[in-house]
Amino acid sequence: MALDKSVVKPTEAELSLLNILWQMGPPTVKQIHEVVSATHKTGYTTVLKILQIMHEKSLVIRDETNRAHVYAAANSETHTQSSLIKDLISKAFGGSTSKLVMRAIDDSTSAQEIDDIRQLLNSLEKET
Repeated sequence: MALDKSVVKPTEAELSLLNILWQMGPPTVKQIHEVVSATHKTGYTTVLKILQIMHEKSLVIRDETNRAHVYAAANSETHTQSSLIKDLISKAFGGSTSKLVMRAIDDSTSAQEIDDIRQLLNSLEKET
Protein backbone atom coordinates (compact mmCIF):
# COMPACT_ATOMS: atom_id res chain seq x y z
CA MET A 1 0.00 0.00 0.00
CA ALA A 2 1.47 3.34 -1.05
CA LEU A 3 1.79 6.05 1.61
CA ASP A 4 0.05 9.37 1.06
CA LYS A 5 2.89 11.79 1.80
CA SER A 6 0.44 14.54 2.73
CA VAL A 7 -0.74 12.35 5.66
CA VAL A 8 2.66 11.08 6.86
CA LYS A 9 3.77 12.92 9.99
CA PRO A 10 7.47 12.89 10.89
CA THR A 11 8.55 11.45 14.22
CA GLU A 12 10.58 13.61 16.61
CA ALA A 13 13.85 12.13 15.29
CA GLU A 14 12.75 12.60 11.69
CA LEU A 15 11.72 16.20 12.36
CA SER A 16 15.14 16.83 13.87
CA LEU A 17 16.79 15.63 10.64
CA LEU A 18 14.34 17.63 8.51
CA ASN A 19 15.33 20.78 10.41
CA ILE A 20 18.96 20.07 9.51
CA LEU A 21 18.04 19.52 5.85
CA TRP A 22 16.05 22.78 5.70
CA GLN A 23 18.93 24.65 7.31
CA MET A 24 21.80 23.15 5.28
CA GLY A 25 20.24 22.37 1.95
CA PRO A 26 20.95 18.95 0.44
CA PRO A 27 23.81 17.39 2.50
CA THR A 28 25.37 13.92 2.58
CA VAL A 29 24.70 11.47 5.42
CA LYS A 30 28.18 12.25 6.76
CA GLN A 31 27.42 15.98 6.90
CA ILE A 32 24.07 15.36 8.61
CA HIS A 33 25.74 13.02 11.12
CA GLU A 34 28.35 15.67 11.95
CA VAL A 35 25.61 18.16 12.82
CA VAL A 36 23.60 15.64 14.84
CA SER A 37 26.63 14.32 16.73
CA ALA A 38 27.51 17.84 17.88
CA THR A 39 24.51 17.71 20.23
CA HIS A 40 23.52 14.04 20.47
CA LYS A 41 25.50 10.85 20.82
CA THR A 42 24.19 9.17 17.67
CA GLY A 43 25.92 6.73 15.37
CA TYR A 44 26.37 7.25 11.65
CA THR A 45 24.37 4.11 10.88
CA THR A 46 21.47 5.35 13.03
CA VAL A 47 21.30 8.59 11.04
CA LEU A 48 21.53 6.61 7.79
CA LYS A 49 18.73 4.23 8.85
CA ILE A 50 16.43 7.10 9.85
CA LEU A 51 17.07 8.77 6.48
CA GLN A 52 16.31 5.50 4.68
CA ILE A 53 13.03 5.18 6.57
CA MET A 54 12.24 8.80 5.79
CA HIS A 55 12.92 8.10 2.11
CA GLU A 56 10.50 5.15 2.21
CA LYS A 57 7.89 7.44 3.79
CA SER A 58 8.54 10.11 1.08
CA LEU A 59 9.67 12.65 3.68
CA VAL A 60 13.02 13.05 1.90
CA ILE A 61 14.34 12.63 -1.60
CA ARG A 62 17.69 11.00 -2.27
CA ASP A 63 20.20 11.79 -5.01
CA GLU A 64 22.10 8.60 -5.77
CA THR A 65 24.16 9.91 -8.69
CA ASN A 66 27.36 10.09 -6.62
CA ARG A 67 28.91 7.55 -4.29
CA ALA A 68 27.78 9.53 -1.24
CA HIS A 69 24.01 9.83 -1.31
CA VAL A 70 22.66 13.33 -0.85
CA TYR A 71 19.34 13.88 0.92
CA ALA A 72 16.86 16.75 0.70
CA ALA A 73 13.50 17.37 2.34
CA ALA A 74 10.64 16.34 0.08
CA ASN A 75 8.47 19.20 1.37
CA SER A 76 9.25 22.73 2.46
CA GLU A 77 9.56 23.67 6.10
CA THR A 78 6.39 25.78 5.82
CA HIS A 79 4.40 22.93 4.28
CA THR A 80 5.49 20.50 6.99
CA GLN A 81 4.84 22.99 9.79
CA SER A 82 1.36 23.74 8.40
CA SER A 83 0.55 20.05 8.23
CA LEU A 84 1.72 19.46 11.81
CA ILE A 85 -0.19 22.49 13.10
CA LYS A 86 -3.40 21.40 11.35
CA ASP A 87 -3.01 17.96 12.92
CA LEU A 88 -2.36 19.47 16.37
CA ILE A 89 -5.35 21.84 16.10
CA SER A 90 -7.57 18.94 15.11
CA LYS A 91 -6.37 16.54 17.81
CA ALA A 92 -5.65 18.78 20.79
CA PHE A 93 -7.87 21.83 20.28
CA GLY A 94 -11.03 20.38 18.76
CA GLY A 95 -10.33 22.09 15.44
CA SER A 96 -10.21 25.56 17.02
CA THR A 97 -7.33 27.74 15.87
CA SER A 98 -8.26 30.42 18.40
CA LYS A 99 -7.92 27.90 21.27
CA LEU A 100 -4.42 27.06 20.02
CA VAL A 101 -3.44 30.74 19.78
CA MET A 102 -4.86 31.57 23.21
CA ARG A 103 -2.99 28.64 24.74
CA ALA A 104 0.22 29.58 22.93
CA ILE A 105 0.08 33.19 24.11
CA ASP A 106 0.65 33.09 27.82
CA ASP A 107 2.71 34.87 30.48
CA SER A 108 5.96 33.78 28.84
CA THR A 109 5.19 35.66 25.61
CA SER A 110 7.48 38.69 25.35
CA ALA A 111 6.28 42.20 24.56
CA GLN A 112 8.15 42.00 21.23
CA GLU A 113 6.39 38.75 20.30
CA ILE A 114 3.01 40.26 21.20
CA ASP A 115 3.82 43.27 19.00
CA ASP A 116 4.84 40.95 16.13
CA ILE A 117 1.58 39.01 16.52
CA ARG A 118 -0.42 42.27 16.59
CA GLN A 119 1.27 43.41 13.35
CA LEU A 120 0.54 40.06 11.70
CA LEU A 121 -3.12 40.24 12.72
CA ASN A 122 -3.38 43.81 11.45
CA SER A 123 -1.90 42.85 8.07
CA LEU A 124 -4.23 39.84 7.81
CA GLU A 125 -7.19 42.07 8.65
CA LYS A 126 -6.25 44.51 5.86
CA GLU A 127 -6.11 41.64 3.32
CA THR A 128 -9.72 40.59 3.97
